[in-house]
Formats: sequence, C-alpha cells, structure tokens
Amino acid sequence: MQSTTEVETLIVGGGAVGLACALALREAGRQVRVIEATRVGAGASHGNCGTITPSHAPPLAAPGMVQTALRWMLQPDAPLYIQPRVDPRLWRWLLTFAGRCNARDWETSARAKSRLLNDSRTRLADWIRDYALDCEFVESGEDYVFRDPRRRDKDLHEVPFLRQLGVPVETFDGPTYQASEPALKPGVVGAIRFTGDAALRPDKYVAELARTLRARGGEIAEGCAFESLERLRDGRMCVQTTQGAIEARDVVIAAGAWSPQLARAIGFPALRNAMQPGKGYSITYDPPSRVPSRPLILRERSVCVTAWASGYRLGSTMEFSGYDTTLNERRLAALERGAAEYLHEPVGPRVRERWYGWRPMSCDDIPIIGAVPGQANLWLATGHGMMGIGMSTGTGQLIADLVAGRAPSVDPAPYSPARFA
Repeated sequence: MQSTTEVETLIVGGGAVGLACALALREAGRQVRVIEATRVGAGASHGNCGTITPSHAPPLAAPGMVQTALRWMLQPDAPLYIQPRVDPRLWRWLLTFAGRCNARDWETSARAKSRLLNDSRTRLADWIRDYALDCEFVESGEDYVFRDPRRRDKDLHEVPFLRQLGVPVETFDGPTYQASEPALKPGVVGAIRFTGDAALRPDKYVAELARTLRARGGEIAEGCAFESLERLRDGRMCVQTTQGAIEARDVVIAAGAWSPQLARAIGFPALRNAMQPGKGYSITYDPPSRVPSRPLILRERSVCVTAWASGYRLGSTMEFSGYDTTLNERRLAALERGAAEYLHEPVGPRVRERWYGWRPMSCDDIPIIGAVPGQANLWLATGHGMMGIGMSTGTGQLIADLVAGRAPSVDPAPYSPARFA
C-alpha cells in the first residue's frame, strides 16, 4: 500500500511555468514539490523556438483572422489549420475566439499579455544571472522579415501601438537589411527588429530550472501523474497520484495544454471550454554553415528560425486537432519549404529531432493565473499559448506573491480564472 506524504505546496506540471512557480515559491520560503506525469520539460517547453518576445503581445485573435482561418481550413499545411471534425467543445471555443477578433478585444488582450511579457523579460535576465542558468541565453533581439510589401505595411501599422507597450522597434528597408544579413536570399522588401527580444535554448532552460530548484531544496517527482483531488476537513487537499497520495496546503495546477483535462477533478469545469490544445511543430538540425545572426520570423510563412551554438531550429505553425499524436509530415515539410523561400541554407546537414507539442491556448489569448473560483488555496498557472517560456518567470513570481498573500508587481486581475466562472 502506498503511503501518504505531506508538503506545503504542490505544483502539478514540470514544464517551464510549473518549475518557475516552484522556484519562486521556494525563494519565498515555501516547501515545494513538483509532480510531472512524464519527465521534466517533455511538453511544449521542449521543442519550441526559445524566443523571448515582448514584441509578441498582440494576440492571435485579430481583426480579419476569422476570414483567414476559414480560407486556411482548405490548406492542411497552412500556418493556422483547424482540422474539420465534429467536436462541440472546439467549436464553442472557436466561437468565443472569433467573437474577440475585433480591435477593442485585440488591444485588451495585447495590453494584458504585454504587462506579463515585459515583467518576465526583465525577471528572466535576473534569474539567468542570479541562478547562473546555463541555457544559451542571448539578448539578441528578433527580426520580422518580409518578402511581400503588403504584409510589411500591415505589420508596420502596428508599430506605434507596440511602442506604446514599451517594445523598442527598429525598421529597415529591403536593401539595407539584405546587406546586413547574408544568410538571406535576395527579395527581402523590409524588416522590423525588436531589439528588446531575446532567445535561449528551451530544453536547457527547463533543465536548469529543475537543477536550481533541487539545489535549493525543492523536490521533483517525475513519472508521477495527477489522478484526483479531495478537500480534507482541515482545508488541506489530498492529491492522488500514480505514486501515492500527497497532502498539501496549496496546490498549483500548471499542467499546460493538459490543464482542461483536470478541470472536473479540481472543481472548475469551465476550464474545459476556456482552453484548447494548439499543436506546434519544429525540426532541429546540426547548424548549417550560414545561419541568421539573430532569430527570424519569416513573416509571410509564419516560420521561426533560431540558431544556437548547439543547434538550429525551424518551428511554428498552429494546428487545432485535439490531442492528435500524429507527427504530420506535411506540416513539417511546410516549415522547410517556407524557410527555403528566404534562406540560402534553410536546413542543416543532419536532422536531430522532428517534434510536435501542444500549446495551452486560452479562448481570449490571455494566460489563466490565479485562484480557482470557490476553491481556497487551489491555483491555476496555465493558458500561456505560445508564450510559456517567455512568460514563465513573471508567472512564477505572480503565483508566489498570490499564494503568500503579498502585493504582486503585476496586476493579477486580467489573468484571473474568475473571468470564465
């Protein structure tokens, strides 16, 4: 018979967000344990492009996106793809998402995301320094590159708003930018540089968070899956796991794209309608001989290109196909085909990994952080979409402040789960 263990604070989920919450709570003096169903960083934290992007505050739900998404539904390799199927929960989510594709909600979501992204960007640099995180972090900036003047002009229209949000922006004409970036083929019509953005190797970052947490007395149990939660008479919670029961004063659900699957167990069924898994893809290679000098977004093809000293990655795409476990070759090929339009050497000499992972997409594209309505000492830290790495440190600190009853540095109201209650 498995025994019951006790801990002050239990974190469910061992990705970047869960580990950042655990580390911030540990620094606040809390005893913490992280449980992870598989292994640390096995989800979306592993194979994304590792860009840290306050510039990406504008949400996916933008004016005109509904028409674009409908057109792309007929293209299985399109940057955004919705797999046609009977799925009432998905279509309910999409209707909510579509209702926010207007200028007012777009700006509201962008401002909420921006506050957390900016806080996290500053905090991440501090954590890298203070914890000596060895994750190939570079304050490189990031460039949007254009081959179509219409798309360039559309993005330039957003530049004044981004500057309002505190995002430093530089713009380049095609010839000037082309001369500075020899990795690119001719045909560039312009570029936008976000000088405050950065990059890191995401799998190394997550491994370093885990190392640092353990070094400071935090516990991590891998292969330990959440099964159920029960409220005890003294107000504590008992979480049943595949490795036995754990009693805790506070429980933080940071399960990423799997969070909706725990909605009923934690007494918050509304979470099932608030989130969908958004499938992303990447391919990692040995570096080619010519790589871009900083991360690029090949804007018309929505392909992200990141080069580290240890590797080279093409990534992106968004696919709504539920928890489908197929490694879609057509979508992987679209990454390489898109990169080939822009780069002299779009791929490396050897493929190291072909990957997919599910991003936790909230229907308003704003993270879900804070107390579960009506559930004392039960917290959510999920719904970060494509920004989990870039929002991890700010989310960790916000959760630590809320759990400890301290005034947070970021207003928690826009992220509250109560907006779905």
